[in-house]
Amino acid sequence: MNELQKNRLQSIVIVGGGTAGWMTAAALSRFLNKNTCSITLVESEQIGTVGVGEATIPAIHDFNQKLRINEQDFMRSTNATFKLGIEFENWSRIGESYIHPFGFFGQDMNGVGFHHYWNKMRQLGDPTQYDHYCLAYVAAKMGKFKHPTKELSSVFSTYFYAFHFDASLYAKFLRTFSEELGVLRKEGRIVDTKLRANDGFIESVKLESGEVIHGDLYIDCSGFRGLLIEEALNTGYEEWSRWLPCDRAVAIPSENTSEPRPYTRAIAQSAGWQWQIPLQNRTGNGHVYCSNYLSDDNAEKILSGNLPGKALADPKILKFTTGKRKRTWNKNCIAIGLSGGFLEPLESTSIYLIQAAIMKLLECLPDKSFKPALIQDFNASMDDKFLQVRDFLIFHYKANQRQDSEFWKYCQHMDVPVSLEYKMRLFHERGHVVYKHSDLFVEANWVSVFHGQHLIPKKYDPRVECLQTQQIAERLGQMKKVILNAADSLPSHAKTISRYCAAPAEQT
Repeated sequence: MNELQKNRLQSIVIVGGGTAGWMTAAALSRFLNKNTCSITLVESEQIGTVGVGEATIPAIHDFNQKLRINEQDFMRSTNATFKLGIEFENWSRIGESYIHPFGFFGQDMNGVGFHHYWNKMRQLGDPTQYDHYCLAYVAAKMGKFKHPTKELSSVFSTYFYAFHFDASLYAKFLRTFSEELGVLRKEGRIVDTKLRANDGFIESVKLESGEVIHGDLYIDCSGFRGLLIEEALNTGYEEWSRWLPCDRAVAIPSENTSEPRPYTRAIAQSAGWQWQIPLQNRTGNGHVYCSNYLSDDNAEKILSGNLPGKALADPKILKFTTGKRKRTWNKNCIAIGLSGGFLEPLESTSIYLIQAAIMKLLECLPDKSFKPALIQDFNASMDDKFLQVRDFLIFHYKANQRQDSEFWKYCQHMDVPVSLEYKMRLFHERGHVVYKHSDLFVEANWVSVFHGQHLIPKKYDPRVECLQTQQIAERLGQMKKVILNAADSLPSHAKTISRYCAAPAEQT
């Protein structure tokens, strides 16, 4: 065995199961050779998983496809439905709503973004909502769905989709997947973590049974507790509650009373917001709120009073602090999932951040020398992703125009990070969106929520004037007609599920 082979990772220990743990195990087992590197996952059935996130964004496709997971099998196994976006109700003003859809709006002309042309026509008195130029939005409101096409010339290529699914069933699905690829699951609670005396790296973990498990690399998927990253390594936590003040969630599943919508609902309440996530067999409900403005009992009452159907379980209250670890990779330990940070489920990014960390780990997979450059690159990448999501979420709160509660007044008047303030100011002045093409949220995403929350540019791009007003009006009218006809031609969401991925009767 040469020096390179000796230095390779020979053992990886994942602490914690749930969505984060089994997503990590599935990806590592797919891409690493089980004959040269063992993967052990330690979890305890006595420790429940959080399971708040049951909605995703389109990036989940990349993860499942890289693992070569069959979409129909995955959807049937997790009671999944399709998702075309998120509807925000009462976020800007009570009685108003908008959808942040997974798709493009209109069509750029002469190299100028479509929203500039829409803004010109709006200023001239055209009342057409910006949303009506997006097929994902129109189809979602009609309750329609079919898979998008890859033909770029077709209007059916202008949208994307994600899923609503049962996160506990997804973890179960990935556990089977991982174990078939050689992952060893150990049942038990960890009672001690031993650090190496010379460098402070993790040497081993000890189970309640007395068994000691050694590893070269440790992945902390232990949830908010951060068993390894925080309790053992004292990494530290960067708190963002001054911008994202919600710190509690109460969750209650309920019966379905209608066909599942192809979108998530986020309904603003007096001190937070309520989610409704439609699965094939039930609806996931939760109330995210700030304990400084609302008690747990009243939060539960608000949620219980707004369930779409009969409750299927007792309320479950979760406590959290928005923010992230100061380093998601510290020594020979990487925190993935809630142990690395939490930014609430408002834009369904929790599973995305798990996925992003896993894919970056595969790119930066170390050997036993744990070169600092790899660790630095991983931490910088995850910092950037957390900051992107943080600013996007903060905007939803900051841009509200409600005067009915102290919570919303606080959010409206709070200072925001300089990075977000700059984005808001530049868009308001000129309609320009600040983003990198590698960002999670790009121009279409930002413009959608900017407009939805009534941040409308005072000016549009002067290049818009290269086209005559009548010409712009005709093109926009044609776009709207094509989108409406396309949405009308789609099958219903329920029919697509029935034909494509209906879960077994015993499961639903």
